[in-house]
Amino acid sequence: MNSHAPHHEHKADAPKSIGCMVITCSDTRTAETDTSGFCIMHMLKGAGHEVVAYHLIKDEPSKIKAKIKTAVANKKIQAIIINGGTGISRRDSTFEAVDAMLDKRLDGFGEVFRYLTYQEIGSPAIMSRATAGIIKGRVLFSTPGSENAVRLAMEKLILPELGHLVKELTK
Repeated sequence: MNSHAPHHEHKADAPKSIGCMVITCSDTRTAETDTSGFCIMHMLKGAGHEVVAYHLIKDEPSKIKAKIKTAVANKKIQAIIINGGTGISRRDSTFEAVDAMLDKRLDGFGEVFRYLTYQEIGSPAIMSRATAGIIKGRVLFSTPGSENAVRLAMEKLILPELGHLVKELTK
């Protein structure tokens, strides 16, 4: 394939079903109240992807890192989608845990996510530390925990590029 092919040609032969782990980082949510985690899983399945694992954990760096290590050890998991803990409060530590583990950063994800968020809610968008990157050959996305933020990230950024990203990682 021509390396200068239009982006839709690159996506055409991308995998249609990606194995994913969904992690919700929250000190307050329960399995019954994790609407954001369920939203991610529902949207993944609706797009033809497989949810290999789901975890609801406290926003503790050691717990977050342990779940990411579990994910990268599982050959069925090609993508990790984390929600929660990306704000600036004292307890928000997901960004630090994730950022320290990334082999490569996909800065455009956070930049575009904040831009889209700004269009919806205005200046509070600057408080989001949404991020994405590559870790041990897997793509990782870390989004805020609100259901609106999750839906925005999934619809506008993650689902449109998930297969394409995984394809690029297997080149």
